[in-house]
Amino acid sequence: MATIRPATEADLPAILAIYNDAVTKTTAIWNEAPSDLEGRRVWFATRREAGFPVLVADEGGVQGYGSFGQFRPFEGYRHTVEHSVYVLDEAQGKGFGRMLLQALIEEARRLGKRVMIGAIDASNYPSLALHETMGFEEAGRLPGVGEKFGKRLDLVLVQLNL
Repeated sequence: MATIRPATEADLPAILAIYNDAVTKTTAIWNEAPSDLEGRRVWFATRREAGFPVLVADEGGVQGYGSFGQFRPFEGYRHTVEHSVYVLDEAQGKGFGRMLLQALIEEARRLGKRVMIGAIDASNYPSLALHETMGFEEAGRLPGVGEKFGKRLDLVLVQLNL
């Protein structure tokens, strides 16, 4: 049985591997260059210092991770967070993404946040479907704002009022 727990420094190599897999093989992350362990350490420390969670789905090892951070760096957005969830290729479809997203929603509520935003590639139908089943609604669509693997990408913003 999988457990959702706070990530530790020891989880960073697994988080890095999941992140880099998404960078190099998918349009879930619009970065094109893989990160290194030091980059993930800085990201992890920054999230922790800001009081934002980094969670992992653990079932015989890290199967996925999720986090959220400030939506935009202006005071008026202090009650709104943007989240991300990534799961190992071979672990997708087994409920880890749903468990991570549910835990992030609960954590955002606990922290007094009011709105959770997701920014999803319009062709990522499994992610869009997951968010819809979790109560997120499409809040906007930005055609052609991204580019990766030589093609233009549309961004779908989804929103959950907490």
